[in-house]
Amino acid sequence: MENTNAVLLLSALSQETRLAVFRLLVQQGPNGLPAGQIADRLDISPATLSFHLKELTNAGLTLARQEGRFVIYSANYKTMDGLISFLTENCCAGAPCEATASPCAVSDKQMRNDP
Repeated sequence: MENTNAVLLLSALSQETRLAVFRLLVQQGPNGLPAGQIADRLDISPATLSFHLKELTNAGLTLARQEGRFVIYSANYKTMDGLISFLTENCCAGAPCEATASPCAVSDKQMRNDP
């Protein structure tokens, strides 16, 4: 990933509503949510949500698909993973560290209370 691409993605996420929308979609999983449900869950007007979804989709952070009369939005995990990889590239001077550990692995370790 180029610096300019990372800046575009980070800029799209650097607004409170867009960050909340993106986090909700990440939590929802690949099935995504219709725009109306996103608006209801986050208490956002449809016009405002439409603007923010357009920004996230233009940046490549969300995907939109038509299902009947609904537009379903989902997080673009490939783009998200690319940004995370870019941000953590060469973390800790190449030495293994917790910052590059899988979030699930860290959570599992913490849940087991492993040292």
